[in-house]
Amino acid sequence: MKTLRHFSQVCLLALGALGATVASAQEFKIGFVNTDRIFREASTAKNAQAKLEQEFAKREKDLVDLGNTIKTASDKFEREAPTLSETQRNTRQKQLMDQDREFQRKRREFQEDLNTRKNEEQQVVIERANRAVKQVAESEKYDVIFQEAVYINPKHDITDKVIKSLNATAGK
Repeated sequence: MKTLRHFSQVCLLALGALGATVASAQEFKIGFVNTDRIFREASTAKNAQAKLEQEFAKREKDLVDLGNTIKTASDKFEREAPTLSETQRNTRQKQLMDQDREFQRKRREFQEDLNTRKNEEQQVVIERANRAVKQVAESEKYDVIFQEAVYINPKHDITDKVIKSLNATAGK
């Protein structure tokens, strides 16, 4: 009998603790931000993308033109190779290889420069987005904001609010 009374007291304490936890959980306010949507939809991210495209458009066009020139020269060499002497064939083949190596080097440099600038611009967007998240969190009294999750109930998604805040500050 004594054991049963002790067990029921422990159960009552556990239920009381559970009730207190549930009550405090209702006061706990969480939110979620989808960073992919911010990079797709926020005007600061769109402006950064447009800036990069403008900045690298000429170099990209030059690379495409150089690649087409090398392709044309290679096709011409393939057609003329049977009629060329051994030394002419070797000389032109070496020239094509040198041009292709130079093209590959320029393409690598272009890609590295583009990636570096893209990372720089993304960092600016991330910093602004984090400030906007903090602003929304403080003004609406969120306890925690998540950026990555396996599943989020849409009622906790504050991405639209953050994008609106970002777009409002971008206009200033």
